[in-house]
Amino acid sequence: MEPKTVEIRSNGHTFLTVDDRGVTIRRQGMLNALNQGFKGAKTIPYASITAVQLKKPGMTAGYIQFTILGGRESPGGVLAATKDENTVLFSGRDHYAEMLAIKALIEAKIQDYSRPRPSVQAAPDSNLDQIAKLKALLDSGAITQEEFTAKKHQLLDL
Repeated sequence: MEPKTVEIRSNGHTFLTVDDRGVTIRRQGMLNALNQGFKGAKTIPYASITAVQLKKPGMTAGYIQFTILGGRESPGGVLAATKDENTVLFSGRDHYAEMLAIKALIEAKIQDYSRPRPSVQAAPDSNLDQIAKLKALLDSGAITQEEFTAKKHQLLDL
């Protein structure tokens, strides 16, 4: 998947990137530093995201919020969202349309990660592999020549 980055110049300068691994939030600017501190970029793997909440901007800014396993969702609306490291604030219809598309993409990725994967079973040893293992046991003294010969005949259908 080609990484998709949205640049938001509202309430600071924030970059939201969605790629094959997960969601990365990178904040810049003084306002973000005051609200979030100097934390650097944060990547949230899809396997850790349990929900995505999207609030449309109106009288206040909109936001996209990621609920993660073991995390606490910020219940206080936009004001609390300014301090939540898993929330990105935005304003304007253009950003809202982009966030709708990103929300759909992330939810599809979450579905992919929550789908059970078929288990891969190791192929059984071939008869020749088993004979080689028996030979190693014979050479180490763990089994006798008679035990080795009997098992080898059994494996080779002799």
